[in-house]
Amino acid sequence: MRHSENILILGLGGIGFYLAKRLIHEGYAITAIESDSRLLKYADGKMDARLIMGNAMSIKCWKEANAEKMDYLIAVTDNDAVNMLSSMIAYRFGIQRKIVRVRSLEFGNKDSVLKAEDLNIDLFIHPEELAAQEIVRLIKRTAGNEIIDIAQGQIQVMATRIHETSPLAHKNLITISREYDFPFRVVAIARGITTIIPGGEHEILPQDQVFIMASKENSPRLMELTGIKQQRRHRVMILGGGLVGSRVAELLGKSVKVRLIEKDDNRTEELSFRLKNTEVLHGDGSDADILDLAGISDMDTFITTTGENETNIMSCLLAKHLMNMKNSNSHSKQRKTIALVDKEEYLVLAATTGSDIALNKKILAGNEILKFIRRGELLSVAHLHGFDAEVVELVAAPNAPITRKPLSKLGPLFYGKIIIGSLFRNGKWEVAVGDTHIHKDDRVIIVCASLHLKDVQKLFFG
Repeated sequence: MRHSENILILGLGGIGFYLAKRLIHEGYAITAIESDSRLLKYADGKMDARLIMGNAMSIKCWKEANAEKMDYLIAVTDNDAVNMLSSMIAYRFGIQRKIVRVRSLEFGNKDSVLKAEDLNIDLFIHPEELAAQEIVRLIKRTAGNEIIDIAQGQIQVMATRIHETSPLAHKNLITISREYDFPFRVVAIARGITTIIPGGEHEILPQDQVFIMASKENSPRLMELTGIKQQRRHRVMILGGGLVGSRVAELLGKSVKVRLIEKDDNRTEELSFRLKNTEVLHGDGSDADILDLAGISDMDTFITTTGENETNIMSCLLAKHLMNMKNSNSHSKQRKTIALVDKEEYLVLAATTGSDIALNKKILAGNEILKFIRRGELLSVAHLHGFDAEVVELVAAPNAPITRKPLSKLGPLFYGKIIIGSLFRNGKWEVAVGDTHIHKDDRVIIVCASLHLKDVQKLFFG
């Protein structure tokens, strides 16, 4: 493993703090420049990083940070112009790889006036666009709380809530594996606000939110087993007309019926002119009467994208109640809510109360950056929404611990931390089982608790 690299982070707000914690845990040396003394004080008590108080545009601060010795720049301050200009400063200091957060979509695209190469930027990160695109992807999926395509689409990871009548309820994973004649693996369980990476003895309980991995060809059988019904989402209500909400409406408007509720009168008028394919309504969408008048009972998906965490979470809970109260048929069980949640600590809370899916912009943006930094080792990383867990694809190195014994005999090395989900063998992806033996150069997909990516690397790279 490498990880002798030095990373300079500008800004310890949401994305910067999240990234610093993750990268330090994986062994990277982090230096951060931040002008807010409160953020610095908070970070000082939470992470082992070199912290410098000062302005990101101060060359003195760059010199104090030993910028000439840095391998990466990650510029994630709240100011787009500062972030873009910092990449040019980094270029002068000889920093090879530069990652910049920019909210505006007018920069960094192939038809932009200023492209990435013009600004010496290796990766542009647009958090609001990432969130909007992810919401659209989730709405366009065909079934379940969430389906993630991995391994070139040959393997799927499916999320579902376990009900009392589910054939999986009150059974441990060993029993489940013996009862069915097609391979699938329960790879993560969200129970309350806790994420469990389960072993064979773990029992699945009613109200658990579970992620199950199976081949695409077996997904219909798995959906039948778990009671998930295929359904096209075609009626969407969005609460909040900010950057994310309006962008979701714009992306969906031509193919899906969209109704957007915005509290600010001027913003409502602006969006009414701009979003030609969206019905824009003025009102407080956290009010039950407003949601009722707006037709919440007719919606398939309710999305909250306001700037207030509590409003987003509670509005989803309210909307789910109204949708279920007025629709007692089985179709109502397929109606979904998606909440945008800025506080990382609220993600699992949101996913276990009113929201079927909770998304966080800084985690989406942070994971894009992590994938870029890790691209030489981890082929891909996908965060499981509502779970403190990741899906990772990687290649086993020669003589790595994972190659020494079949999985069933390696269990103590990663029990409760990591699940080997599937591997590429004989020209196709297959679900891994207890007697599977990983060999060098095998491509493998694993699921692990977010804080155990370092253990994954030790297991696969030695």
